[in-house]
This record gives sequence, C-alpha cells and structure tokens, in this order.
Amino acid sequence: MGDRIMFGDFSKALVQLGDRRFQSVLLKGLGLTIALLIAIYLAFVWIIGAFVPDTFSLPFIGQVTWIDDALSIGSFFLMIGLSVFLMVPVASAFTGIFLEEVSEAVEDRHYPGLPEVPRQSIVDIVVDSLSFLGVIIVANVIALVLYLVLNVAAPLIFWALNGFLLGREYFQMVAIRRLGREGAKAARKRHMPEIWLAGALMAIPLTIPVVNLLIPVLGAATFTHMFMRLEGDKLRQPAL
Repeated sequence: MGDRIMFGDFSKALVQLGDRRFQSVLLKGLGLTIALLIAIYLAFVWIIGAFVPDTFSLPFIGQVTWIDDALSIGSFFLMIGLSVFLMVPVASAFTGIFLEEVSEAVEDRHYPGLPEVPRQSIVDIVVDSLSFLGVIIVANVIALVLYLVLNVAAPLIFWALNGFLLGREYFQMVAIRRLGREGAKAARKRHMPEIWLAGALMAIPLTIPVVNLLIPVLGAATFTHMFMRLEGDKLRQPAL
C-alpha cells in the first residue's frame, strides 16, 4: 500500500514534467554544469599553453615539438571521461539552487491556498547545495571499498546509500520552506523509513544515462507531494 502511494507521488511529478518551471530549472542546471565543465577544460588548456614549452630537447631523442598538442588532446578525452562521473552530481548541485521553483510549481498546481512562504536566501541555498554535493561525493567514494569487496551487492549498496542521501536532502529541502530547519528535522525523523524508501526508488534511475539528469527535478516534485501528504494538514490555515 505504501509503495503504491509513493509511486502515486512520483507519477504526479512525472506528469508535470511539461511544466515550464520544471523545464526552466532543468535547463538552468544543465547549462551551468556544461559551462563549468567547459571552463575547467579551457583553464586546463590555458595552463598547458602557459607552462609547457612548444619545443624542448630530450637526450637521445632530440627536438620534441608535439608534447603540448598531445597534452591538449589528452586533456579533452580526460574531461570527457570525467564528465561521465561529474555530470550528475554537479548538475544536481546546480539544479538544487533552483529547486524551490519546482516546489512552488507543484504547490500552485496541486495545493492551492497554502500560506505564502518567504524565499530562502541565495547564500543558504548555495551552501546547502554544495554541502549536499560534498556529502554525496565523499559517501560514494568511501562506498567504493564496499562496491569492490561486495561486488555482487554493489547495486543494492548504491541504491540504499544514495536513497538515504537523496531522500534526506529532498525532504529537508521541501520541508524547510514550510516548517523551518528545526521543524523540517523533526518531520524527517518522524517519516524517515518512508523517506528512505522513496529516496531509494529515486536512486534507481541514477544508473540510467540521460534519465539521471531528470532526478533532481523529479525528486523535488515527488518529495513535495510526499511532504504535503504527510504534513500538509498541519499547514492549511483554519477557516474563519
């Protein structure tokens, strides 16, 4: 029964993917991610050009004129390889800056009449997004040891770990708008098993290329529905 309810939350989020605010958040997150990766690549190429000489001599070989070109080409393929691993977490961090817009879009469509909430400061949003990025990268790097030792169970470990992290982060992000930090923390503790399970269901598509880029937006929308289902009755203003 609980699984069907959670799939209902996800289904409502999926149906709303055509919402312009959803698409705007997705495009802004992807655009900033691609811009950052390009900037890193250009900076690397500039460093090569600035510090690697065009030509130099090696004993027994003579004049070498191709090192800087080789490093530039190698850096391109290195960046392509890194982007495979960095695209999702970096896109999640950038998209996280705009996820409040996703929650607002869900509330406007499905939960009209809620009291207005003040927007979080951009500083708090950026700090929270970068903190989440750091935690998810460090946790998965540490988990690599378990992946190697328990390789048969690696997918389950990945889904359980990232499900916990995703569920905790997205529920906190949604709840903090309405309940504040302490209220969000208390609500998270009350519903942690369901939050973890929903996060694990969101973590499964992380292993699917392209689809995984939708997870931040779908996660924010899904957990907005979940939060309203679990805590929404407490938010509605009493009738006069």
